[in-house]
Amino acid sequence: METYDAIVVGLGATGSSTLYHLARRGLRVLGIDKFVPPHAHGSSHGHNRIIRLAYHEHPSYVPLLKRAYALWRELETKSGEPLLHITGSIDAGPEDDIVFSGAKLACEMFDLPHTILSHTQLADRYPAYHLPHGTWALLQPQGGFLDVERCINAHLTLAQAHGATIITQCALEHWEANAQGVRVFTATSEYTASKMVLCTGAWMPDHLPAFRPHLQPERLVVAWFQAADPSLVMPKNFPVFNMTMPEGRFYGLPSFGIEGLKIGRWHHLHESIHPETVDRTVSEVDLAVLTDCIKKYFPRANGTVLQSSVCLVTNMRDENFVMDLHPEHPHVVIMSACSGHGFKFASVLGEIAADLSEFGKTEHGIAMHRWPRGSSTL
Repeated sequence: METYDAIVVGLGATGSSTLYHLARRGLRVLGIDKFVPPHAHGSSHGHNRIIRLAYHEHPSYVPLLKRAYALWRELETKSGEPLLHITGSIDAGPEDDIVFSGAKLACEMFDLPHTILSHTQLADRYPAYHLPHGTWALLQPQGGFLDVERCINAHLTLAQAHGATIITQCALEHWEANAQGVRVFTATSEYTASKMVLCTGAWMPDHLPAFRPHLQPERLVVAWFQAADPSLVMPKNFPVFNMTMPEGRFYGLPSFGIEGLKIGRWHHLHESIHPETVDRTVSEVDLAVLTDCIKKYFPRANGTVLQSSVCLVTNMRDENFVMDLHPEHPHVVIMSACSGHGFKFASVLGEIAADLSEFGKTEHGIAMHRWPRGSSTL
């Protein structure tokens, strides 16, 4: 039976980063994953993911984001790979809607550069946008997107360079904890470690049964639409966006990897699922939600659907994260339930997980992400 300082279970966005941060600190670490990362079975795929500083969800995310940006740039330098692409970000909606007003509050609180645009000013500056009268848009110039697969590969490659062991196609069956550490069981082997970090995303309810009522995996669909003029949705002409429209909250990104506008709707069809039985076929109903949005608000990108993809997210009811020590087993760190907006934070989440694993605490502000909510155990 092999023994490690720490075992990281799940090597997606957060798990790959955690493995890297633990390994670079000189710890003997093992990472295991049910699949071969990066893969399309969970929450960390789809060519690109938004990163933005004007965070409407809560101002306390902004300091974490600033550290995330710095760590992504550091990872670029160490890996030699371009990972973070700046386009600017748009947060749009009615003046009193949380997407616009929350982004504005974050910018004002942290003195972030930004510009307020009317719907006509937005269309003049970025012709692909055609938002309705009464919509206000906040443009924050530091927003952009991350190259998803390259980010995960960079973390895993550098983790291995620092001595980490990675085992893929190796599913966690169950685990045990005692005063000395943890024991992890797979179909073919078992491993022991002083600490374990769980980063299994939509599979987290299976690995933490007592948390199951609070963690809800959900099915989302994104699609890429061909533009009449492809230059309109290239990164230099098309900021990433979050926007609230009468049909719901939508998010989108410029052409990257696939030559089309990428778009999704927050909570999509509100489908609660289990990752082993989820329908991974994209239906006409799925696409209709996105096509209707494109027709109304991005008519010059209302072309052929070039590709579509199913993505899984795991939500907390308050749509914040879970970052804490297990309340009964302090050798176990829980890093999951990022509620659909965690990828951009992955670089700093790995640092936080390494802090919690090594020291049992972190200097990063994670008060509202502890479990149970309101806990002051750290």
